[in-house]
Amino acid sequence: MKENSKDSYQHILKYTTLFGGVQGLIILIGLVRNKAMAVLLGAGGMGLNALMVSVQTFAAQCTNLGLSFGAVPKLSEIYEQDEKAKLDYFVQVIRLWSLITAVLGLLFCVAASGLVNHMTFTWGDHTLHYAMLGVSVAMMAIAGGETAVLKATRRMGSLARIQIYGAVGAVVLSVPLYYFWEQSGVVPAIVLIASVNMLLTVWHSYRCCPLKIVFSRRHLRDGFGMIRLGLAFVLAAAIGSGVEMAIRAFLNVEGGMADVGLYNAAFMIVITYAGMVFSAMETDYFPRLSAVNKDIDATNETVNKQTEVSLLFLSPMLVGLLMLLPVLIPILFSRDFLPVVAMAQIAVLAMYFKVLTMPVSYITLARSRSLSFLFLESTYFVVLIVAIVLGYRWWGIWGTGLAIVVAHVVEFLMVYAYAYWQYSFRSTWRVGGYALVQMTIGALAYAVSLWMEGWTYWITEAALTFVSTAYSLYILHQKTHLWEALMRKFKQIA
Repeated sequence: MKENSKDSYQHILKYTTLFGGVQGLIILIGLVRNKAMAVLLGAGGMGLNALMVSVQTFAAQCTNLGLSFGAVPKLSEIYEQDEKAKLDYFVQVIRLWSLITAVLGLLFCVAASGLVNHMTFTWGDHTLHYAMLGVSVAMMAIAGGETAVLKATRRMGSLARIQIYGAVGAVVLSVPLYYFWEQSGVVPAIVLIASVNMLLTVWHSYRCCPLKIVFSRRHLRDGFGMIRLGLAFVLAAAIGSGVEMAIRAFLNVEGGMADVGLYNAAFMIVITYAGMVFSAMETDYFPRLSAVNKDIDATNETVNKQTEVSLLFLSPMLVGLLMLLPVLIPILFSRDFLPVVAMAQIAVLAMYFKVLTMPVSYITLARSRSLSFLFLESTYFVVLIVAIVLGYRWWGIWGTGLAIVVAHVVEFLMVYAYAYWQYSFRSTWRVGGYALVQMTIGALAYAVSLWMEGWTYWITEAALTFVSTAYSLYILHQKTHLWEALMRKFKQIA
């Protein structure tokens, strides 16, 4: 294998590991903050925080126009062409539109604060609290635009530091507010956390691309292409949120709140866990793919290499998760949640299809095909909700796990077929071979969870986890300088 090919594999592995580790650390820091919130504020305070954050997120989605996502393909392409003047110009376009969306977010929260207060509270007047959220929404919009600049210009180290420092800052700032002000500190904490994230992002982004206040009508006009893709992304996210709400409402009506809680627990642990790997795709992979989106061969190579590394990296983690779920769920929740173990274990299998699908689905985004992206996402959500309804009625809560697998299989077939015909995408035999091996190991691990108990279960599952890990390490060793890098790190520590 050529050296440059090894380097590209090593790049993918490096940033998949980096952002996977960052997400894992952020999850751990978040657990600390949640624990402190539970102790200092109680269930009522946690509920208040969840309500305020949900309103903040909704307001941001309604007003940010998806700029932090839609701007990445255009900027990445310009950055790859090494056209500094053009890059500086479009950075100013993004910053102008970020400012516009920030003002929209602030005005939206202020204008809707009275209505939202009336809809969500039967006691007290929280209008000012909702209006204050507008400040955090505005800062999120500015940070979103600068995040797009950092992604497109490949400032991966800066993005990782921003996420880590932001998570630590959230704990350091919020816990004293909860301690001294109790529930009255919830909204100030949200605003402070948004301000820290914005300041961190702006500081790193301005070092990369200094601020130049030169705006014109042309800047406004040239931002519409980015907005179009961003709006499709936001609308797809809104549809997804609506589907999740509908699923939970259906489970509540058909089975009761207990089944909603079980479904939420399994969904959260499986999706959040796998998300540690998927986070690298939006941060590192999407800008790289956007930069070569007009070159069919380069696109195919980029997608296939990302798929290989992501699959090999995630597969051992999935087998390990499947094995440990009977222990993890009681620890993270309580023994009352043990009935959801079987549902979570089969849902793990869906992640094999998700890791194969995501790199290919990003081709549509990289080419700014907003309507195609919206169609594919909407079709998946329709399949998901139909499968959940049928699965739950036939097999109860376990059937919802099976439904998640079915929906991801359909999405996999649909996305690959669409990419084949529309973008001339061709998957390599290596991807198929690695998927066959790792998915077979995953299927065996699931079969063991059904048929074995006690020490037989643990020994067999541990053996399968070892085999999956050894296989991935062997292949990654062939494709990267993995061992050499590890030995250098070991010598530095020694």
